[in-house]
Amino acid sequence: MAAGAAAIAALALLSIAYGSTVIALSDVVAALGLDGHVASGPVARIVVDLRLPRTIMAICVGAGLGVIGAVLQTVTRNDLADPFLFGLSSGAAAGAVSVITIFGDRFGIWTLPVAAFTGGILAAGIVLLLVSRVRGQGPERLILAGLAVSFMFIALTNYLVFAGDQRASHSVLFWTMGGLGLARWDNVGLAALGAGTILAYALWNHRKLDAFLAGENAAESLGVPVVRMRRTAFLVAAFSTAILVSVAGVIGFVGLMIPHLSRPLAGPLHLRLIASCALFGAVLLLASDLLARTLLPPQELPIGIITSSVGAFFVVTMLIRNRS
Repeated sequence: MAAGAAAIAALALLSIAYGSTVIALSDVVAALGLDGHVASGPVARIVVDLRLPRTIMAICVGAGLGVIGAVLQTVTRNDLADPFLFGLSSGAAAGAVSVITIFGDRFGIWTLPVAAFTGGILAAGIVLLLVSRVRGQGPERLILAGLAVSFMFIALTNYLVFAGDQRASHSVLFWTMGGLGLARWDNVGLAALGAGTILAYALWNHRKLDAFLAGENAAESLGVPVVRMRRTAFLVAAFSTAILVSVAGVIGFVGLMIPHLSRPLAGPLHLRLIASCALFGAVLLLASDLLARTLLPPQELPIGIITSSVGAFFVVTMLIRNRS
């Protein structure tokens, strides 16, 4: 935990210092007022108005996605569960792409976040509706319904890309692969709300989540309403995912990797696990965003390219380790 906190502090300073314009760490410290004096000028404005909200958003989005992955993996008893698996990210992506390619910014700067949030919540509603219509509401039903909804919204997104304004294809590509370029002080609060919601829910119910580790029957015998708990956890995860995707786009593999990286260090019980997932999720996204901005200057890579590359390597390594 101490190492994770120190890594967040170090990466936050580096994230503020490096970008299309490199700023000396001494100037960053002065612009943030950490030396007791508040600096002014263009450098201070770059630090305070552009890079600081981006850094805070990276911390919030990374922490939120890490905790969402841990919660979904526990309640579904599936080690590969993450927001992608249940169609939450795909629904949010379809909502955002519909704005970019067809409808346009009819409600100003909030059109894209609202559309993405609506798409994510709609996907969650369809998944729960499908589960309620079939006999049995076990985790495998939730996963199958999520996969079906995910493919449906992916198909809708591809249709919107080809049917809409072709000049917006670059924006669609960048947004569907995630990025923090839209970070501003007026939407950082949304990212904090998404991360804070899932973090508060997971910490408040950490003992009930622990009971899931012993199996559904054992959890029921301990007084945990398994079906209702799974449904509630899914809804909270859907709400948080929709908010995070609405401000940062679709960033894959964070929710899948972070719980697996945290369990060997924090153990299986959820009080420590949730805290470590939040810490290391923030570390992963800060490092990925820093690489995305510095690998191909002056262009900025979509952050999803970095996380997907790391995620693919992680899954292959996990498969080889399990086989051996």
